[in-house]
Amino acid sequence: MGEKIKISAESGEFEGLKFENYLEFRGIKYARASRWEYPEIIENHGSIYDACNFGACSYQRRSFEDDEKCNAFYHREFRKGIEFTYSEDCLFLNIWAPENKKDCPVIVYIHGGSFTGGSSNEGHISGKRFALDGVIFISLNYRLGPFGFCSHPELTADGACGNFGLFDQIAALKWIKRNISAFGGNPEKITLMGQSAGALSVDILLSSDEGKGLFSSAVMLSGAGLQRTVAKPEAPEKTRKFWDKIVKNAGVGSVGELKEVDEKTLFYAWSDACKADKMSFLHTMPVKDGKIITDNSLSLNTIPDLPIILGVTVTDMMPVVLEAVTKKYAEKCKNHKNACYVYNFDRLLPGDNSGAWHGCDLLYAFSTLENNWRPFEKTDFEISKKMHDMLCAFAFTGNPNCEGIPRWEGGGKKPLHFCENTYVGKWRTDRFLRNTFGNKGAKF
Repeated sequence: MGEKIKISAESGEFEGLKFENYLEFRGIKYARASRWEYPEIIENHGSIYDACNFGACSYQRRSFEDDEKCNAFYHREFRKGIEFTYSEDCLFLNIWAPENKKDCPVIVYIHGGSFTGGSSNEGHISGKRFALDGVIFISLNYRLGPFGFCSHPELTADGACGNFGLFDQIAALKWIKRNISAFGGNPEKITLMGQSAGALSVDILLSSDEGKGLFSSAVMLSGAGLQRTVAKPEAPEKTRKFWDKIVKNAGVGSVGELKEVDEKTLFYAWSDACKADKMSFLHTMPVKDGKIITDNSLSLNTIPDLPIILGVTVTDMMPVVLEAVTKKYAEKCKNHKNACYVYNFDRLLPGDNSGAWHGCDLLYAFSTLENNWRPFEKTDFEISKKMHDMLCAFAFTGNPNCEGIPRWEGGGKKPLHFCENTYVGKWRTDRFLRNTFGNKGAKF
């Protein structure tokens, strides 16, 4: 543990940890919310806030079952040896900041997990290296699964229905915007970054009136454009039968009564309903809530003119689908003043035959290879440095080109390939097709 250090911000005084040349503030509560109510941003914490320990993450499957058994692959990759706490009171964020710096660019990271799992302090997530390079890095928790994305129409309030987890993300961004200058950050230079469900979240906030002005550039890995094309959000009314089934499974008579059941009862009532419905994943995702997502907000024609990076791994989930969606997304941005940059992560990770699996590029981008069990080689650390430096350059300037990588132009036709000999070139559609139908990399 580092030395204790205090910082005064708009929302109060925070006691965090000082390490060599960087600071950490863990588990800062940015908002409060009761079940299926929209978050209330914490304007003032009152007394000195202890920000030396990570906060709870949202209830999810691993809250109630052995993660090593129910999600063995990702447990080994991202969570083994780490202790987590779980609660519905889970609206916390973590800040890694350079020491004695001002007006630093900021990266805010939204984790993935199909909107049903994940947390902000898993082993692959760290802002240490960013802080050492002059970039503030923030990760955050938000409500998941039945706690964050219940969309029963009877929950409609203030002109919106569901998407509690998305409203949490917006609350976090508003808290950051108000307070980050005290930690050395520039509130006008915030890059919003997400992977998988986090990428879908970023894409939603890009085109939402609720997200306007809260960030100035975006990074979306393994997910951008999916909800604009192949997985369009439903109207809450279409999810009614699914959530009515959960009410029945919980042994109660109404959504109002379901709101009062304990967390485990709610989780397994939802889990059982998911098992009985092959399309259940669509019912526990963002919906057309009427406020963040409207009928037209996720058209491909509503992508705003911001600097954007899109990334896909070569053995990603349904990689050929992601290739097509990513190309289409970048094509829609071609007339923007700000470029949309695309990369492919082509390095097949050492240690087994899982290839470049869904989410593996985060280990490289966040410079956290040493937190993983794999026998990484010199090449892996070289790729990691290139990816990390690319993100830092993007955070500073809105352009990812930097020393160590080939000149990279915007557009979807010739992505930058991070691999043994990083290069700019055409998509390897043959590999994407092969990996789509014989994929050993997508683990759940």
